[in-house]
Amino acid sequence: MDEESLRDALARLPAGVVLVSTRGGGGFRGLTVTSFTAVSLAPPLVLVCLDRLAATRDAVLEHGAFTASLLARGQQFLADRFSGQAPAADPTWREVPHRLGENGLPIVAGAVAWIECGVRSSHEGGDHDIVVGAVTAVGSGGGEPLVHWERGYWSLGKG
Repeated sequence: MDEESLRDALARLPAGVVLVSTRGGGGFRGLTVTSFTAVSLAPPLVLVCLDRLAATRDAVLEHGAFTASLLARGQQFLADRFSGQAPAADPTWREVPHRLGENGLPIVAGAVAWIECGVRSSHEGGDHDIVVGAVTAVGSGGGEPLVHWERGYWSLGKG
């Protein structure tokens, strides 16, 4: 088994596209992720996998809180921007439509849902850290989610 074969196999698994935001470096930081899921409803816990080399990973662990904005169809540019595929956002997020949540962190405008969390624990997982978040607030928007599959963005195609 080689790394590329594993990448190819995992590309076949559709995943929601999530923008994780936190505070760090004199402003806000963000990172696009597709490894985000529920862990438990009681107590309410989620997990997100963050690249160990990402500055946002460091900021999440230092700040101790993050918000997960579940991106909507049509927000591909934001997904690209926070994955390093497009120009980076400045620390004020001036050009990124958002509002601040109850935890003071950005919620992306137009997101289909958002989940605010405090960091409960972090576990090393190879080249990523698995961060478990204790959910402190949630909300839902409207529309269809943005989905990542076969190395591209898709929608569910619901009419």
